[in-house]
Amino acid sequence: MPIALAFFVHYAYLIVFLWVLVEQVGIPIPSVPVLLTAGTLSATHTVSHLYVVISVLFACLIADTIWFALGRRFGNSVLKLLCRLSFEASTCVSKTEGYFTRRGPVTLLFAKFVPGLSTVAAPIAGQTGMPYSRFLMWDLAGSLIWGETFILAGRFFGDVAKKSAPFLHWLGHFAFVIFVLMVLGFLGHRIWKQRKFLQQVRELRLEPSELKGMLDAAEAGGLKPPFIVDLRHPLDYLPDPRVLPGALRIGPNELKLHSEIIPRDRDVILYCTCPSEETSAKLALQLHKMGVYRVRPLRGGFDGWKEAGYPLVDYVSETPSSEVVQKILPANSNTAVPSM
Repeated sequence: MPIALAFFVHYAYLIVFLWVLVEQVGIPIPSVPVLLTAGTLSATHTVSHLYVVISVLFACLIADTIWFALGRRFGNSVLKLLCRLSFEASTCVSKTEGYFTRRGPVTLLFAKFVPGLSTVAAPIAGQTGMPYSRFLMWDLAGSLIWGETFILAGRFFGDVAKKSAPFLHWLGHFAFVIFVLMVLGFLGHRIWKQRKFLQQVRELRLEPSELKGMLDAAEAGGLKPPFIVDLRHPLDYLPDPRVLPGALRIGPNELKLHSEIIPRDRDVILYCTCPSEETSAKLALQLHKMGVYRVRPLRGGFDGWKEAGYPLVDYVSETPSSEVVQKILPANSNTAVPSM
């Protein structure tokens, strides 16, 4: 048995535990290759399937409990930190918050399968005030489903390999090289997606100073100001419920489905709270494909505007000014709609 493979077999449970723990803590090192490798070795009874599963569950339990407690204690600041660590810019916090809004704790059953959601799901659950006992039940179930999916996939591959002695011998000889290639492949794909997304964002985003100048010019000339949309999730309002002057609060899904409310005669500015403007930038790109071309994400989002010292205003309830807005925002009693 090659030295690298012998080392993995000897310390298999510790390696699985530490590797999964590191990933679940927020470091973007994919643990799927480790689970596949452990599952493959379990087919030859070199390692115990049961002990591998227990190692995965303990790692997830420790990491998720820590993030759950931090999310309950520090809220949005913890989410921003995790989002910066994630390679999955287009997923991030807002998507997870949307899942929790629609599905509640059921989100925890599949969160670990979605890159970017895995780590932020636990602190968001804590931020929403979910009881720890309920969180623990759903989180362990989700961790078990996630871990077993890849362990059993590796086990199936190992069972197939056992039917051919030459192939099994070759697999054992090059196991370490295959493992390294899988890890590099996962990392490379994530980095490529992140860089491609950020390149698209840089071509679109608007500086806070530019928006401030546009607002001042509109006010001085008696012109229509830019149409500003606050895409933040209700949980993001907790640290600071104020908005940019004239901003309309509306969710990304509603804005995309009802793009007819977006005026075509002026610039449309979107902002959120995710690092790199993930939510607003992704939505801007989608709206561009739908024919809405004068839409741009605000660089730095809400925090960038606030840190620049530009004015923020209280969100005052007003009667919606169009039938379309009334249809898509009937349940939001705090809806301020700028004139269109």
